[in-house]
Amino acid sequence: MEEKNSSYGGASWADQWDTSDDSNHPLSKNGKKTGGDKKSGVEKTKEVATAGFEKTKVIASVGFNKAKEGTSHGIQWIKDKYQKRSQKN
Repeated sequence: MEEKNSSYGGASWADQWDTSDDSNHPLSKNGKKTGGDKKSGVEKTKEVATAGFEKTKVIASVGFNKAKEGTSHGIQWIKDKYQKRSQKN
């Protein structure tokens, strides 16, 4: 029985009977990925993390501005109450 396996340099059964176009195949002949416009897992993770960081930064900035504005209004309210009390006496 003579079976040629791809690991021994011969074509495998799938290679012999596959009639599809290899240009759409995710692996090229040498076993490396083709299709350069696909992003790797690290690039995808970095992109998602960057987008998440930008959203977090905007939300934190808005929250900080609201807290600052609230504090300012609170201090002004205290000043107004103190001045009204001081003017009556």
